[in-house]
Amino acid sequence: MFSLRRAWLAVAAMFFLNGGLFGSWASRIPTVASHHDLDGVRLGLLLLVLAAGALISFPLAGRASDAFGAARTTLAIAVAYTLALMMIACAFNLWMTAAALFLFGAGHGAMDVTMNSWGGEAERFIEKPVMSSFHAMWSLGAGVGAAVGYMAVRLDLSLLAHFALIGTVMSVSTIWLANIGWQSETRPRPAGTKRFPLPHGILLWVGIIAFCSSLGEGAVADWSAVFLVTVTSATMAQGAIGYAVFSMAMVIMRLIGSGVISWLGPVSAARFAGCSASIGVLLAVLPANFMVALLGFFFLGIGYALIMPLAFSRAANDSDTPPGIAIASVATLGYGGMLLGPPLIGFVAHFVTLHYAFGILGLLALLIVFTASSLEPS
Repeated sequence: MFSLRRAWLAVAAMFFLNGGLFGSWASRIPTVASHHDLDGVRLGLLLLVLAAGALISFPLAGRASDAFGAARTTLAIAVAYTLALMMIACAFNLWMTAAALFLFGAGHGAMDVTMNSWGGEAERFIEKPVMSSFHAMWSLGAGVGAAVGYMAVRLDLSLLAHFALIGTVMSVSTIWLANIGWQSETRPRPAGTKRFPLPHGILLWVGIIAFCSSLGEGAVADWSAVFLVTVTSATMAQGAIGYAVFSMAMVIMRLIGSGVISWLGPVSAARFAGCSASIGVLLAVLPANFMVALLGFFFLGIGYALIMPLAFSRAANDSDTPPGIAIASVATLGYGGMLLGPPLIGFVAHFVTLHYAFGILGLLALLIVFTASSLEPS
């Protein structure tokens, strides 16, 4: 039997890997866009392909998690997700890049569902609200991935060398840590369950809150570098710093998130998060200054840090729906927002410029404040 610490470390390793691979991709989006000479609309369409892969994977991963066990399924998906990142670097034309991004999005989305289901199991095993700390490891991984991307740009590493190196090192080390022989719960699929379940009842509002947060998180991940370059006249290397600052803020808040949630309660914690994100949008958009925009990304990270852990913890412990299905249904809206947000920002930016397209994130942050009561435990 493994210790509580070993159980936490195994799940945390998978969150770190998922974030690290995504942060690696996010840091090199300007490189991919430059290589294929993509404008905002065409880049938005390419990111929409990534979103489609994730959206299709959510319900399939939820069913696999309940049928085969969250831990076993997560480890298998982690390998496929790593290979998909390397495929992006191997693609030599736009169509191959789109196909690789579809698979990358599917791996990212599927692993999100299964590792959060595993996280819910670990939270019950540890008997403490540790979901926020797991998401802190996701943010830490994303920050590490973005920081390595910054160094790769400075060292003029090719996309293939960068992705092969980071993918191999991260996946080998984290899968080794996660492979502890955890026996996940398995559940038969309830009769009449839809193939592509959407949240209903109170879980619908939980999904909407997750959507508002993750849309902003996805927008910062995929557009922060471009935003800083085009709006604040930052260099390409400086552009990669924005997502690293955002991720650092999320790590800090998620590491203390359990205490914050215990102190404020889930509803007040969500309202605090929405207000912080709103302030971050104002700082990023209004001055059009590099250093102030970085401060804005820091406040955005503080704001978005708690929402997804709160949403997934609420779904994993829903009294009426099995955790795999509940998490998959919330993830369809939640991480759907993360993956649909970037193309949405791209389309809006075509009409009002990227500078003001980020204002959408402020409106969604306010919506979190007004709907936070749905996060009250059932």
